[in-house]
Amino acid sequence: MQNNGFRRKRRIWLTIFILAAIILSLWSWFRISININPPAVADRSSDTLKVIKLTDEMSRCGQSWLKKDSSGLWLMYLKGSPYQCGLTNGRLARNLIYTQEKAFISQIRKMIPSDFYLHFLRYFIYWFNRDLDTYVPLEYKQEIFGVSRSASDDFAFIGNNYQRMLNYHSAHDIGHALEQLSLVGCTSFAAWGNSSADGSLILGRNFDFYMGDEFARNKIVCFEQPDSGHAFMMVTWGGMIGAVSGMNEEGLTVTINAARSKIPLSARTPISLLAREILQYASTVYEAYAIAEKRHTFVSESLLIGSAKDGRAAIIEKSPFKTALLQPKGTTVLCTNHFQSADFAGDSLNQQNIRSGTSLYRMRRLREDMNLQAPLNVEKAAWILRDRAGLKGRDIGLGNEKAMNQLIAHHSVIFMPSRLLVWVSTGPWQLGAYKCFDLRKIFHNFAPSDQGMEIDETAKAIQPDIFLKSNGYKAFIEFRSMKRILFNCIKSGSKLTNESSFVSAFIHTNPGYYESWFLAAEYFYRMKKTALARSYYYKALQCEVPAMQEKQKIIRRIAECSAGLKRNYSLNKDR
Repeated sequence: MQNNGFRRKRRIWLTIFILAAIILSLWSWFRISININPPAVADRSSDTLKVIKLTDEMSRCGQSWLKKDSSGLWLMYLKGSPYQCGLTNGRLARNLIYTQEKAFISQIRKMIPSDFYLHFLRYFIYWFNRDLDTYVPLEYKQEIFGVSRSASDDFAFIGNNYQRMLNYHSAHDIGHALEQLSLVGCTSFAAWGNSSADGSLILGRNFDFYMGDEFARNKIVCFEQPDSGHAFMMVTWGGMIGAVSGMNEEGLTVTINAARSKIPLSARTPISLLAREILQYASTVYEAYAIAEKRHTFVSESLLIGSAKDGRAAIIEKSPFKTALLQPKGTTVLCTNHFQSADFAGDSLNQQNIRSGTSLYRMRRLREDMNLQAPLNVEKAAWILRDRAGLKGRDIGLGNEKAMNQLIAHHSVIFMPSRLLVWVSTGPWQLGAYKCFDLRKIFHNFAPSDQGMEIDETAKAIQPDIFLKSNGYKAFIEFRSMKRILFNCIKSGSKLTNESSFVSAFIHTNPGYYESWFLAAEYFYRMKKTALARSYYYKALQCEVPAMQEKQKIIRRIAECSAGLKRNYSLNKDR
């Protein structure tokens, strides 16, 4: 009997040992599988380059420099091999990269407060992106590696510096593919011929990728002269070498607009790196299309391409399965967040996006604005990009996703490709002045400068929006502040002090916006003041609600409130 007991215990311990060995082996295999090593770099001579501070606002590293201009924009010039451009970028912008990464992670924590889910998300993304480097051209891996040499070890809990920086380039894609978190809702347009004031091509875009105010604070206007391809400019942020808005020295422009995507099964080329490749190596619409067609992406995206050589613009519509070129018959092209070509006419996901999202509404308002402002010049383009109204000029509330100007823009840009001029917005959002830069002067006159001089075209600047000095703007800032307080109360279930006057004041700051009424209703719903909550839900429903799912949620809440009131009435009647 003792021998049988001993053998039983031995079998149990042997089973535990084998299971532990299997789990450890699987874990080791998993860690090895998700690990991505930095690329090989033959010439590492630039490792010796040091940062030299020239003025309080300007530093140099080798042939590259970084300066902060009078408006708060960071201006960066990079020159050299991919690794050298990345290395000098990282060393010059070390503090900006740290600030950006901190802001990004902080925003992720707000969206996903659970440490368990954060850890799960981390390993999911690393598993998802385990083959990411096989879809990224070597030169961009080398440039990202150069940048990563200056990344902070404070965030090593997420992963090693190189792999982190590489993965961040797919954040835009993962963000809008996995949960449709309304992080991206961009608008862009182009006009030429009789639709343009001087007949030449003009383009405008709002980049409404929102990851918090801190993330958007330190914008970088980067001017890069790589060893191969065309010199180009792009609006970016610390650590980002991909392009979301840019123009090259040939007068080719690229801007990206997210479309609805299925949840991808594995990583492919991040859309920002595809846009960067087009910016660096294309000079015509067809050259841009050829580059887009050969790359595999894992989300759906529209790329608005403007070309000085072609004198027109077109849209490349790209999904994980096919690529289409939309060439308008007229002299304008409009782009929001759905596909427009015949190739995607039968796509069920695209049709669902058109029916339930905000993209079609913005497209219609954009068409109204384009007709109203024709023929287009830079000042009129800025007016369109700053437009806060709904269809036919209706008040739909400040911050509404159906507006061109949702008051969340990371940046806004206007291009005149034939003259190599670009206007970049200054904060807040696109309400500040648009500063003008001449790429010819930048790359030929100012690039080698050691002086902390202003390099923008002051006389060509577009003045700040007069809305900045209005009571409406002050009220919107108050709305955002009060919204945070109300949201926290809803989340925690805590009661407001002087709730009636607070809610009334909150709604008064932005009465045309459905969310003012909706959040008030949510608060009273949480406080079990059902009748009051229902009345506010009805008010929210009378406003322009951005998306179908939000409208459906309000309708469900009204039904719940009505059922609760009916139940209470029956109970009281029975008594």
